[in-house]
Amino acid sequence: MNKTKTVLVTGSGGLIGSESVEFFIKQGFKVVGVDNNMRQYFFGASGSTKWNSDRLQKAYEKDYTHIVADIRDEKAINQIYGDHAFDLVIHTAAQPSHDWAVKEPLTDFSINATGTLIMLEGFRKYSPQAAFIFTSTNKVYGDRPNTLPLVELDTRWDLPQDHPTYQGVDESMSIDNCLHSVFGASKVAADVMVQEYGKYFKLNTAVFRGGCLTGPKHSGAVLHGFLSYLVKAIKEGIVYEINGYKGKQVRDNIHAHDLVNAFYHFYQHPRMGEAYNMGGSRFANVSIMEAITKIEAILGKKAQTKYIDIPRIGDHQWYISDVSKFKSHFPNWAFTYNIDQTLEEICKYNHDE
Repeated sequence: MNKTKTVLVTGSGGLIGSESVEFFIKQGFKVVGVDNNMRQYFFGASGSTKWNSDRLQKAYEKDYTHIVADIRDEKAINQIYGDHAFDLVIHTAAQPSHDWAVKEPLTDFSINATGTLIMLEGFRKYSPQAAFIFTSTNKVYGDRPNTLPLVELDTRWDLPQDHPTYQGVDESMSIDNCLHSVFGASKVAADVMVQEYGKYFKLNTAVFRGGCLTGPKHSGAVLHGFLSYLVKAIKEGIVYEINGYKGKQVRDNIHAHDLVNAFYHFYQHPRMGEAYNMGGSRFANVSIMEAITKIEAILGKKAQTKYIDIPRIGDHQWYISDVSKFKSHFPNWAFTYNIDQTLEEICKYNHDE
C-alpha cells in the first residue's frame, strides 16, 4: 500500500504558500503549514494572512495541519521536522519587501537568511531524502538589469528585439558589484545557502528566483504585492503612488498556480542545488501604465495616481525572466495564465480580512 506523501509549507497563509497547500492536497498529499502572520507586523492589518490561514483550516481540515511557529525558532522547527516524515519542503516564509527591509535590517536578515538556514538544517537532519524548494527573488541580481540598453516605448521600457537578453534575464547574470537593497542581500544569502546544501551535502534543493508572483489570494499592501495592491487601490479609490521611470517600468508576472505547478515538476524529478529564474517571461508581463489601463477596463473605474519622479533605490526599470533553463529540465511544464487572465481573477476575487 502506498504511503501518503507529506509536504511542509512555510508561509502557508501567504500567496505561494496557500497555493502550495491547495495544489498538493489536490494531488493527494497531506500538508503541514507553518505561518505566524508576520506579514501583519510588516504591513499592518491589510497585509494580514490570518483570513487565508483560517480559510485553509476550514476547507481542508482532514488534510491540512496548521502550526503557528517562527522559522527563526530552531527548537520549534526541529520539533516539526521530528514529528513528521516529509517528502517535500516548500519554504516561502520571508520578509518580502524591498522597502520594509530598510526599517529593520536585522529582522529582515534573521528571517530571510538565518530562518532559511534553520529550515535547511532541519531538512538535512530529519528529511534528507526529501526535496527542498526555496522561493528566492529576482532582487538577487540587484540593479544590474538596469544597465541593459533599454529603449522608451509609448507605454513601457523594453529591449531591442535583437538584443540577446530580449527573451529575459537568465541565470548567468552576475550578482556582483551592484546595488541589491537590504532585502536583496538577505535573499542572496539564503539563495546561495540553498544551492550549497544541494551541492555540498548532495541534497535535492532548488531555488526559484521569482519575478512578480501574483494571484487572487495575495494580501497586497503598499510595500508588497504590485498587482494585488494596484487592484485594491483602484477598487477602493486609494491614491496609487508611481515611483519613477514614468510608470513604464516592466515586470513579468507569474500566477501562483503556474509557479506551484513548477514546484511539483521539480519534486517529481529533483536535482541538487539548482537555481531557476521563474516569472511570467515574455508570456505574461506588464508595465505599471499598461496594468492600470487593463484594470480600469475590467473594473470600470478610473485609477487615482500620484507620480513621484524618483525611483525606489535599487528598483528594476525592466525585468523579464528567461525561464528556458527550467523548461529545458522540465519540458512538460507550461504556463496556463496570461496577464489578462490573471488580472481578471484578481479583480473578481474578494476575501474577508
